[in-house]
Amino acid sequence: MQLITSRDNAHVKAWRRLAQESTAYRKAGKFWLEGDHLCRAALERGVRPLQVVLSESLQAEQHARWSGVADHVFVLPDAIFASLSGLESPARMGFVVAWSADNHVLPDVATVVLDRLQDAGNVGAILRCASAFGYRQVVAIKGTAALWSPKVLRAGMGAHFGLKLVESVNEIELVALQVPILTTNVHEGPFLHELLRKGLLPAPCAWVFGHEGQGVSDSLMAMAQHQVRIAQPGGEESLNVSTAAAICLHASATAGL
Repeated sequence: MQLITSRDNAHVKAWRRLAQESTAYRKAGKFWLEGDHLCRAALERGVRPLQVVLSESLQAEQHARWSGVADHVFVLPDAIFASLSGLESPARMGFVVAWSADNHVLPDVATVVLDRLQDAGNVGAILRCASAFGYRQVVAIKGTAALWSPKVLRAGMGAHFGLKLVESVNEIELVALQVPILTTNVHEGPFLHELLRKGLLPAPCAWVFGHEGQGVSDSLMAMAQHQVRIAQPGGEESLNVSTAAAICLHASATAGL
């Protein structure tokens, strides 16, 4: 266990970049997890961190709990830990975890495709839905928010560790998918509940969810075997993309039940 008391320490500077810069993990080959919940979720999925970083106050309370988790455990004064944290209320502990890019799209598994989604909260929420409803793979088209950024990790609440995540994919790479591609359409196509009732909702499949403002690109729309509408009897023009994703993914998950 090593105590660090300087804000200018090289480790502290590296942790701060990982905690505060959305794409720093790509260059560093590691990402930052902050907080008891996320760290425990990683451990439960068999993830072993490279480093554990504890605030002094937490180390005094829970030293035994975290001391054997990684080969390297660091302790920081609470004020220095707060200076690197990306949270308004720092969680007092974090993990540094190894990361490497996964560029291989599995062709035959239930998949979620994110088409240039920008909001980290939406991306994280969709990852949670994908994991909850049995989807194995999430493919992010270039222009989508960084999947392993601190904000998406927090919004995902541990879902990352149960999914295969493929980033920075070109649309043409989706031709490798051997499952039906579905997307939502506000104005055209059969209603989701009707497909479900008639047993016509394919499973497994790949659902495509598009940019919050622009929606799914025309080229991806053209690749879809089904363009599906979600009934909105209340009359709203459209749904938040993470809400739409939850509805669609749940419907597909229950199609065979």
